Parts: sequence; structure tokens; C-alpha cells
Amino acid sequence: MNPMCGRCNLVVYPTEKVNCLDKYWHKGCFSCEVCKMTLNMKNYKGFEKRPYCNAHYPKTNFTAVADTPENLRLKQQSKIQSTVLYKEDFEKNKGRGFSVVTDTPEMQRLKKSQDQISNIKYHEEFEKRKMGGEAPHHHQSSNPSPAYQASPATQNYNYEPAPEPVRPAAAAPPPSAGKRYTAVYDYSAADEDEVSFVEGDVIVDVQQIDEGWMYGRVERTGQQGMLPANYVEAI
Repeated sequence: MNPMCGRCNLVVYPTEKVNCLDKYWHKGCFSCEVCKMTLNMKNYKGFEKRPYCNAHYPKTNFTAVADTPENLRLKQQSKIQSTVLYKEDFEKNKGRGFSVVTDTPEMQRLKKSQDQISNIKYHEEFEKRKMGGEAPHHHQSSNPSPAYQASPATQNYNYEPAPEPVRPAAAAPPPSAGKRYTAVYDYSAADEDEVSFVEGDVIVDVQQIDEGWMYGRVERTGQQGMLPANYVEAI
């Protein structure tokens, strides 16, 4: 079943579907709430699941609170109450030898971060030992056999660990096996990394970037770059 448009509440078909802000839109309906300028996935800004252009994006205004005598009294009262609560908590925990730490979401996040850092350091040390050829320590008897004693000539006192190998850069994703698409709408590039095309143009060497965008080359002009996936269809 085809979804409904987030603006006009009419059926959105796959060839004209734009999926953004947890809704589906017609390409003509995906426009700024204020000036109605047509937007795309590169230049829109979402606010409360509605699209806006950069010029009309709502800005949060902060209200200044006057330092009135009533506010000063409430501030002082809050400070006194905090001091009283602190003293009560101190008296309850006095003599226990430890402080009660509330298991808040922030404390859980810090604990998880510390565990991850410790795990990373452990693996780094393990890899360094592995690359340096450090052998595990074995317990030796107090009177080892002479046959197993290393001669002074074979002992290396100036051992330097080998440098860690450089990890090669990730290879670029391969092209999509020569897939060819044809344009079903005209499109004008809205950014430097996009390509323009007209209806009927053939797009070759297409790679799927995500659900809404592809990368390919316009066979007619030779230009290559990003293009919206809902403006083309496979041949």
C-alpha cells in the first residue's frame, strides 16, 4: 500500500516519493513551510518534523528573567534548602566510609565510556606485545636443566620491538555491476557534488549511496556526481 503525503495527504507513488522527517512527500510538496520554496535532501532543515529553508528556519528565543526581590528571595530559599539537604545526607552517610553515588544516565554513560577506553587500551597493549614478539612468561624451576639455558651469546639485551604495520586505507566501493538507469524527471543540481539531467537521459556506473541518493555518470554529458534516487528508474 502506497503511503500518504505529509503535506497534501494524497497517495505518494514510488517514482515521486521523498522519504524524510519520518514522513513521505511528493517532490513538489517537500517545500519550506514559510516561503514554499522546493527543497531537497541537501538544503532542507527540519523542525518539529516539518521542512524549512535556511532563511526561515525557526530560531529559539530566550526570555530574560528580571532579578526582582521575589526572584532573589526564591534563589536564597533554594540555596538554603540545598544546604539543609546536603547536611542531612552527610549525617546519614557519616561513618560509612563511602559516598552514595546516584546511578543517573550520565553516570552510566561515563561508566560505559571508561569501560570502552579500558578495553581499547587492553587491545592496544596486546597488539604491541604480539607485534614485538613478546613471549608469555612461564614459571621456571629453581634449578633449570643446562640444556634449556640460553647462552649469553644468544641473548639479545638491545631488543627493539618492530614498528606496528600501517593499516591500508579502505578501498572505494566497486561500481554496481554496470547498472543503467533512465531519468524520469528533469533535475537541476543544487550542490557542487550533484549532476543535472533531463528526462530520458541515461545514467551509467550507478552506485547506491543510501535510500534517497545515488552516484553515477550522465551518459549524454559525461558529468558524474550525486543524484536523487526517486528521479530515475532502472533500465
